[in-house]
Amino acid sequence: MWIGWIELDFLLGDVHSLKEKRSLIRPIVAEMQRKYSVSVAEVDHLELHRRAGIGASVVAADSVHVSEVLDRIERHGASRPEVQLISARRRIVRADDI
Repeated sequence: MWIGWIELDFLLGDVHSLKEKRSLIRPIVAEMQRKYSVSVAEVDHLELHRRAGIGASVVAADSVHVSEVLDRIERHGASRPEVQLISARRRIVRADDI
């Protein structure tokens, strides 16, 4: 079993409150969950209104599939016009190595 996760760090555009931030981030998180069948959550910069950290994780039988899913999630995050992807960090491990 292989486990992979990715952390996406976003800079948000014209956002002036945490309420506006949440209304922008929630649809991104929901779409990633629905489209890629992964666990996704806002995980960083929770109190900053112009930054957002989104984390996603996937479990699969082989590392190639995990890597492909993480690639698609990263491309999805980078393609959103309302946010700017600053960085993406990922890790893939074998369950036996944990």
